[in-house]
Amino acid sequence: MADLPHSTAADRNKQPILDVLRRTLGERGTALEIASGTGQHVAWFAAALPSWTWQPTDADARALPGIASRIAQEGLDNVRAPLLLDVMAAPWPTQGEAFAQGFDAIYCANMLHISPPATCAALMAGAARHLLPGGLLITYGPYFEDGTPPAPGNLAFDRSLRERDASWGIRRLADVEAQARQAGLSLRARHEMPANNLLLVFGA
Repeated sequence: MADLPHSTAADRNKQPILDVLRRTLGERGTALEIASGTGQHVAWFAAALPSWTWQPTDADARALPGIASRIAQEGLDNVRAPLLLDVMAAPWPTQGEAFAQGFDAIYCANMLHISPPATCAALMAGAARHLLPGGLLITYGPYFEDGTPPAPGNLAFDRSLRERDASWGIRRLADVEAQARQAGLSLRARHEMPANNLLLVFGA
């Protein structure tokens, strides 16, 4: 699969994330992935959780062919064709069977810090609209927590992000929780992950 787009970080963190998903998700369901990127996460999770149906999406149309190729090469019949989805769209596009039925889980990794702050509120509001009763929104990435000294690596990463785009940067967990509450969601679980990341679980 050398011709497929590849993220070293996604390859490194996919198993730790899967370990938490195994403990968090139910036996079966339908999951929406926001900002699928290279498709490495959705392919890894789908192979390990075959009773779940996965819907990958990305805001960049250029990412979709690579995701589709990865799904095809790995022979994953529980992953639907990738769709174009920008969380800032209101309402979210509702192409495909999965959007008509709703989702048991929505998963979003490493998006909030490489997009403007408004995407957080948009993600929360969209998740609240599209999650089925009892459904969960799961986010992964770095966060700054009030009362907890930030890791030097996260401070350096935050500076590099803001140098690339002034609207980017690691978000405060308190701000993310506030946006979730405005959408009717609350933080259900906080999991510490490798490399100073957190996996957060939100529900209605």
